[in-house]
Amino acid sequence: MREINASIPFDKALWRQDIAASKAHVAMLGAQGIVAAADAATIAAGLDQVAAEYEASGVPENWDLEDIHMTTESRLAELIGPVAGRLHTARSRNDQVATDFRLWVREAMEQADAGLHALQVALVTRAGEHADSIMPGFTHLQTAQPVTLGHHLLAYYEMAARDRSRFADARSRMNQSPLGAAALAGTGFPIDRHATAAALGFDCPTRNSLDSVSDRDFALDYLMAAAQTALHLSRLAEEFIIWASQPFGFVRLPDSLSTGSSIMPQKKNPDAAELVRGHSGRIVGCLTALMITMKGLPLAYSKDMQDDKPPVFEAAGLLTLCIAAMTGMVQATTFRTDRMRSAAELGYATATDLADWLVRQANIPFREAHHITGSAVKLAESRGVALDQLPLDDLQAIDARVDARVFAALSVEASVAARASYGGTAPEQVKARVAEARVALGLE
Repeated sequence: MREINASIPFDKALWRQDIAASKAHVAMLGAQGIVAAADAATIAAGLDQVAAEYEASGVPENWDLEDIHMTTESRLAELIGPVAGRLHTARSRNDQVATDFRLWVREAMEQADAGLHALQVALVTRAGEHADSIMPGFTHLQTAQPVTLGHHLLAYYEMAARDRSRFADARSRMNQSPLGAAALAGTGFPIDRHATAAALGFDCPTRNSLDSVSDRDFALDYLMAAAQTALHLSRLAEEFIIWASQPFGFVRLPDSLSTGSSIMPQKKNPDAAELVRGHSGRIVGCLTALMITMKGLPLAYSKDMQDDKPPVFEAAGLLTLCIAAMTGMVQATTFRTDRMRSAAELGYATATDLADWLVRQANIPFREAHHITGSAVKLAESRGVALDQLPLDDLQAIDARVDARVFAALSVEASVAARASYGGTAPEQVKARVAEARVALGLE
């Protein structure tokens, strides 16, 4: 029982939140006259001493004391004597842990937001550098149409923006204080829950004591936002992994985020990106674990909920690493734009531009234009040349309505410049989006 019951090995991570919540609670008890002012001051000073010990030497793990709450209260009693017992007046470990955990998760949300802001800055900075750099755009990992590298990077900026919005929504929703809900029914003492909520930076107290001690939606919200962020980071990591491979050769990854091989001296492995890709699965697993833990619990508190913290702690640690790794990769990677441009030319990426030209200039229905373009691509492919290298006579042999003006539309530069609709890949659009993003990020 001692071994299965103890949570101190992992919930010791809550010690700062436990001290802060205890100080807010005892200050309120003193202000309300529930505990004598002198005793409240003694307890507060003792909590400061416990915090200093934890800061200097870490939290001791005595499994007989079960958790961080009893560990702190026990040490407090050793330091200040029986008056320490007054600290637990009008509260329970149920509302205590709910409060501590909310405080910890709130900080984790703020940390994730700060990390994603840094990632966005890196993406926008590199996008601005490469607003005109041409690369192949892909669907099904097949060359589709030319795009700009800046446009491609800004797609991940948008993903990160949505991730930040999810964390912001979750933080707003969870910022209510359960402290004072006690075990499940509230307390008969004349406590001031609004005072403790304000002292801890919450917007207000929670409104139902049963829900207060049994709710872990805030942890699930965090994990859902973390999982979605991890999926986006994994997609970005996968792009860098592919781009760094020799057949692509689009990027040279920084040495600081790569490793060598134990047997092949020529290898430069994208291990950081691969670990980000792998860690995303673990983060999704953390979300699944807590969802399954919570799915069938009746009101109010059950000991199952002790298992709420390990998946959140694990996911938060992994997410922080993943965001930092991908931020560093975006900042320090060398983009080989010559290889990117060559790949865009080789894949008949301007075929759609030929079809669009036939629609605009020759008034041909798009489906017919699509068929004509397919024939032109087949001919270019058989000769091993790009579309704009086919002689005009050959194009006119496919369809007599083609004229010399078509060549102005078939270069990759013309293709990206033509995609000037709002949110398109045209350099002018990319530069406009970069300027907007810099303002949104506080860089201008």
